[in-house]
Amino acid sequence: MKQFSTLVLAGLLTACGGSTEQSVRGVTDTEVVVGGNHDMSGPFATFSVPAVRAAQQLFNEVNANGGIHGRTIRYIVEDHAYQVPRAVQNNNKLVQNDNVFAMLLSLGTPHNLASFPLMDRNNVPSIMPLALSGQMLTEGDFSRRFAFGADYYQAVSAGIDYLVDEHNIQNLCVMYIPSDFGEEVNRAAQDAVADNPDLTLAASTSHRQDESDFSGALSRLRAANCELVALAVAVRPIMTIASTARDMGWDDVRFIVSQAGFHTVIAQAPGGVTDGIYAASAWPDIEERRDNPETMAWINAYQSAHNEFPSTGAVLGRIGAEAFVRGLEAAGPDLTLESFLAGMESLDYHDPVTGVDVLMSADKHAATSGIVISQIRNGGWQTIEVMEQ
Repeated sequence: MKQFSTLVLAGLLTACGGSTEQSVRGVTDTEVVVGGNHDMSGPFATFSVPAVRAAQQLFNEVNANGGIHGRTIRYIVEDHAYQVPRAVQNNNKLVQNDNVFAMLLSLGTPHNLASFPLMDRNNVPSIMPLALSGQMLTEGDFSRRFAFGADYYQAVSAGIDYLVDEHNIQNLCVMYIPSDFGEEVNRAAQDAVADNPDLTLAASTSHRQDESDFSGALSRLRAANCELVALAVAVRPIMTIASTARDMGWDDVRFIVSQAGFHTVIAQAPGGVTDGIYAASAWPDIEERRDNPETMAWINAYQSAHNEFPSTGAVLGRIGAEAFVRGLEAAGPDLTLESFLAGMESLDYHDPVTGVDVLMSADKHAATSGIVISQIRNGGWQTIEVMEQ
């Protein structure tokens, strides 16, 4: 009787033009829907806003040329303003209401971590989140996680080791926000000291994400004879810290930031107050590629569309969107979650626009492999060392 009912149901579905095959979420014959959970109005909007613009610009070009295997890409973006509860609410909408195929470039470590359980239950992959903590590849189902490259811990560890050797530094300090991102940078500093008997963690200070007065904290760090300070705070506080240190006359201290501080706006801070700051990242600054025709064509197109120079956020948006597009291409016309994941794991290319080499496999879901040490000189980031992981 049960078998007869199943056959009748299948016949009815066929007669009505339906199908017994399960559809792929967020995918039709003509469209792929992808979501982004961003900080469009909070302390890290300087990353999210240009990233979304650059990603959408690439998708517009792809869609104008017929899409990928006949499917256009629709990018639905929600703003969490760097608030975890709002990120969870946005994620519920994107996954359960908008039925997205994947999440792309979503910003914030705690925001992504809070979103992963629902994404995993619904088989929604995370593609190149604007959150470079190690947990982006280790929390939840690895098969559905793809990241830019070196995480905060790896990058800052490499940067600290380089500067300690280069400048014979003995006293290391940390200023950080007590989030997953900040704690990862703090742990990198602690482990650097544990691994080097000649290096001391002289002081560390914890800060609110909206803090704006750092004079007291910097006075304490100066009294502790800090020679190198690792910063794990938002973009504006980095500039405030550098400016305050200069106003104090503390000009013999060095600052290093992670990928979260490797941003064009920091290099271009008024009065050159950030000159000398170091960064450890997984990509070079786009300014250094102005002699490359493909890069300049992209810069000009972005400036024409948005009336601004494509900052680091735009570079990340371009890298992530390009990888997503290539993953869809490699998946073939019969797009499924499994074919897309296999497509992402097959990526091996050089992006002539950003200069990034992408190589992934079934065991390697970090797109890039190197660590670039840069320093702000005369208002721009300049590469001073490229290190292999």
